[in-house]
Amino acid sequence: MRFDELIIGQSHEMHRVFTQQEVMDFAKLSYDTNPLHTDEEFAKNTQFGQLIVPGFLTASLFSAIIGTRFPGFGSIYLNQNMSFRKPVFPGEEVTARVLVKELYPEKHRVLLETVCLDANQQVLIEGTALVKLP
Repeated sequence: MRFDELIIGQSHEMHRVFTQQEVMDFAKLSYDTNPLHTDEEFAKNTQFGQLIVPGFLTASLFSAIIGTRFPGFGSIYLNQNMSFRKPVFPGEEVTARVLVKELYPEKHRVLLETVCLDANQQVLIEGTALVKLP
């Protein structure tokens, strides 16, 4: 997508369900072996009562959208801020959405609202991303 094709309010979303195997694969790749994500017995005794998906695995959906779909190929991540509001559990459907908030034509940059929602439309992660387009 070219910068001049972007419009404030335009958005794109994707849906994903993370499996426990994917969580284990992420733990191996990222070295995030927090037992909250990898040890069922440990996780049972936490405030969540079960295993949770790492926040950065869930947030990786933003990168997938931005780098491959919207705005897409050639997009360069400059900044991302996030607040993690609710846990994501393995097997739970997540919707990730990016929405154009502001456009900066002089530098071909766009400020995107980034949000992940659960099946009940409750916010799991919210934030913004600043992206440069070619």
